[in-house]
Amino acid sequence: MRTRDEGRDLPGEWSAYGRLLQHLRKRAGLNQQELGEAIGYSLEQVASVEQGRRPAKAAFTAAADRVLEAGGVLQVLQGEVDRAKLPKFFRNFAVIEAEVVNRFEYEPLLIPGLLQTEAYARAVFAGHCPPLDKEIVDQLTEARLSRQKLLERVPMAELSFIITEETLRNPVGDHDVMQGQWQHLLDVGRLRNVEVQVMPARPGFHVGLNGPFVVLETQDHRHLGYIESQEASSLVSDPAMVSAFGMRYGKLRTQALNGVESARLIERLVGET
Repeated sequence: MRTRDEGRDLPGEWSAYGRLLQHLRKRAGLNQQELGEAIGYSLEQVASVEQGRRPAKAAFTAAADRVLEAGGVLQVLQGEVDRAKLPKFFRNFAVIEAEVVNRFEYEPLLIPGLLQTEAYARAVFAGHCPPLDKEIVDQLTEARLSRQKLLERVPMAELSFIITEETLRNPVGDHDVMQGQWQHLLDVGRLRNVEVQVMPARPGFHVGLNGPFVVLETQDHRHLGYIESQEASSLVSDPAMVSAFGMRYGKLRTQALNGVESARLIERLVGET
């Protein structure tokens, strides 16, 4: 009989975390049942984490680190465990993204992942083709929300987003999902380091019609571009191409509504019945 995990390419980060957890548990003289009772998780959950079949959540890690007197070593690995929930094609970019100085994104199709609510993100993943197991939808949603720590990271990163009006009006999920998403955009847009602009719906050509892209600057002041479509991606390091991305983003910012005007448009959407 095939097991639920047979054939799945489970991340090595989960296995490494599990081996460390098992070592710390045995050092503390506890079996899996006893550890589970001490941290509020079942025997099956502890066993799954130790075997690398399931990722540890932040609450699990915090409790285990405390009970096992691990001195924070498990919590150091939590970021790697969370990133390993992301699709393979995105993981390298996620590592770079977490440490950026600034990040600019143009998105004509969906609310950018860094700005999505849990309900919106879950609706996106639930619509995947071919369909994903609920457990995978849960893991991808958790990983996406974990990336959003960048919004309020210290030191702060400068973040800019341009979203099309069509994206805002496209009902991903039901009306309640969209109401919550619009309100979240207003809340995030009030952060000192975040700017949200809307590209109004109007006929004619603009340089964003070629598709979504991201431009970012790393801590060592390298400039990179990133493009993604249909679960394939490319990290762009060629200076000429990255410069072209930057020029296009600058032009889009002049064509989009400014921050105040964008907020007013989103507020009108919130007020619609």
